[in-house]
Amino acid sequence: MIKKEINLLDEINIKFKTDGRIQREHRIWVSINVNKLIEICKWLKEKGFVHLSSISVTDWLEKREYELTYHLWSYDDKMLVTVKTSINRSKPIVESVSPIWGESAQIHERELHELFGVIFKGNKDLLPLFLENWQGPAPFRKDFDWRDFVREEFYDKKNEREKVYYD
Repeated sequence: MIKKEINLLDEINIKFKTDGRIQREHRIWVSINVNKLIEICKWLKEKGFVHLSSISVTDWLEKREYELTYHLWSYDDKMLVTVKTSINRSKPIVESVSPIWGESAQIHERELHELFGVIFKGNKDLLPLFLENWQGPAPFRKDFDWRDFVREEFYDKKNEREKVYYD
């Protein structure tokens, strides 16, 4: 039954004046300006979307932006709302949703900070999760060349056995 999705999408479009669509039954996608992200997240949690399933980042190098995607689940309505927003990838700063969803948001944001360099303002723990003592740039950015990084950090051009990595 798509009626619940239509009603929720209508409410979202009216309240936030944004683009949204029903992807399929039990699934809505919404694109929102970053300055409305916290407002819509709080509103959706009040509507029953109490589970933050995940947060992801897509690096749109040619657009010079990151697209952040938040997957929110309602156990009552058995519905997933995906909220997307974009931020500038050269200054990737966004408000944290950890005050809304707690530790579940905190750990996702921590990972995305480490791998993409996104700064989540308000997240109190953005310490490295996987990459201990990492000194390089954010390794999941599309402009990060891991092959060059490995060559520079771990191989010696003068070493006969390692010369092959430079050809």
